[in-house]
Amino acid sequence: MLDASLRVLYAAVMREGSLNFLRTLVNTPSPVGYETRGQRVWLDYAKNYADETFSDAYGNCVAVLNKGGTPRIMLAGHADEIAMSVNYIDEKGFIYVRRMGGVDAAITKAQRVTIHARSGPVRGVVGNVAPHLTKQDGEPKPPKIHDLFIDIGAQSREAAEKRVRIGDPLTLVDEFELLTNDLAIARAFDNRIGTWAVIEALRLLKGSGRKLKAEVCAVSNVQEEVGLLGARQIAYALHPNVAIVVDVTHATDYPTVNKAQHGDVKIGGGPTLTHGGCNHAEVVARLEAVAAEAKIPLQHEAMSNTSGTDTDAIFWTRGGIPSALISLPNRYMHSPVELVSLKDLEQIPRLLAAFALSVKPGEQFKVKI
Repeated sequence: MLDASLRVLYAAVMREGSLNFLRTLVNTPSPVGYETRGQRVWLDYAKNYADETFSDAYGNCVAVLNKGGTPRIMLAGHADEIAMSVNYIDEKGFIYVRRMGGVDAAITKAQRVTIHARSGPVRGVVGNVAPHLTKQDGEPKPPKIHDLFIDIGAQSREAAEKRVRIGDPLTLVDEFELLTNDLAIARAFDNRIGTWAVIEALRLLKGSGRKLKAEVCAVSNVQEEVGLLGARQIAYALHPNVAIVVDVTHATDYPTVNKAQHGDVKIGGGPTLTHGGCNHAEVVARLEAVAAEAKIPLQHEAMSNTSGTDTDAIFWTRGGIPSALISLPNRYMHSPVELVSLKDLEQIPRLLAAFALSVKPGEQFKVKI
């Protein structure tokens, strides 16, 4: 439960149960390839709003509402977060790591980490040599991932190996925190906000009192950060008629970001809708129409060759699934201090639910030729 002061701050932004779910989901480690703990949190919540839930061989999870309806709509977010794994332990017990996804070695130095060992969590720190000991000619070069070393307080390789093993995943320690009334920071909004949004959409649909014609499958899929892998698996298995992906996008409203290159995306301006490429024109048009009717603010993004999200994998599966991408503006992506607006986030399940309710029985989305 939230304490009284936080409850007052959040009251104008988000339903308390939804906020508690978001905070728990974000704080539960879900390193890529080891998403089980986070998926359990998601499924436990999803069972309250779905007709049925299930998971597959690799841990992709699905919650179904109005089973047997038509068409089948897939709402997808990815459960995994960027992480590292134990790669080598030297004779003094210091641990070296491999990257799992887009980890920035430069901002990982001097951070607290948790190694998710088979016998339980092991706390460590990423070593950082004091500047007094690193004087050198010229500008210092940014570290590479193999330069990082983890100190768990072990005195030898043998002592370290009693606590951790090669391959154990590790994540940074930073957790959910309120920055202002509606701005929050956390380690892993990318992309727990997506899995949060798709099941919140089911909650809104179940409680709407309106007749839903389509079958809606909310999906929390795995291993996006290393190749969009879980989305390929579950999209093939479900074979939806239309899919909407929820992910984060780069907010560009802070110093040093080139808007001419990266677009104009603001925190607090609402979610973004992406145009072009894998984004099906008719699905995008429907999302724009229902957003306008529901008075949901939207921002817009153009894409080049790829979107960098699960949309890229889903849209070509089984000969082509009409797909679209909705994104939450996020400052400082792939860092311990990702920053998002809870007001922006709340608009996404509203938009997903409105889209699902707009779909007619058996409706197909097809480009008009």
